[in-house]
Amino acid sequence: MINNITFDLDGTLVDSFKTIYKTTVRSLEYLNIFSEVDENEFYKLIGYHFIDIFKRLHIPVNDFNEFISVYKKFYFDYIDDSVIFNGLIGVLESLKEKNIYVSLLTTKAQDQADKIIDHFNLRKYFSVVMGRRNGVADKPAAEPLLIISNQLNVSPGNILMAGDTELDIRCGKNAGAKTCGCFYGYRSKIILQEENPDYLIGSIEEIMKIVGEENNY
Repeated sequence: MINNITFDLDGTLVDSFKTIYKTTVRSLEYLNIFSEVDENEFYKLIGYHFIDIFKRLHIPVNDFNEFISVYKKFYFDYIDDSVIFNGLIGVLESLKEKNIYVSLLTTKAQDQADKIIDHFNLRKYFSVVMGRRNGVADKPAAEPLLIISNQLNVSPGNILMAGDTELDIRCGKNAGAKTCGCFYGYRSKIILQEENPDYLIGSIEEIMKIVGEENNY
């Protein structure tokens, strides 16, 4: 049975690419790092830690902590460019009615994850909000998902990790959880298929079909 669904944030619950891209460009300009950020290439890397993104795009950010501080300062200037995906509230309400725990696992810093969840008034649906924390490995490591598993006292085998990137699927597999690739987000169906998730969905509403299948509702 599925007793917990752990969702990624960007590209899974919230369509936030414009916010992330605009904030990144503005932050780099503020720091006088005048590297051109190719929008298409940046899009393909959403979900990765910024350190990895900058490395892959060859953007010279020497003081990463300074960048993050500036990025957080500007992020909510562009929050209106982010929207939750259609059908999300209905899904969260249905999961709540079925007494299935809902958790969040994101590579965004913990304070940023909390602010975004509160901005969209989603707090009441989440048993755990797990952002990036000092001393805890990022996805695709199993560690953050296992922390959620321990906090909720739910076996990893009864967790469904749902996300739109290869990192989410690998994290779920590494932790021994079931996995769901969400190809309505920032990766194509073909890319996610290569990770061999247990499920693939093209809309957030389809998560309920998985719950019904696994839990025999």
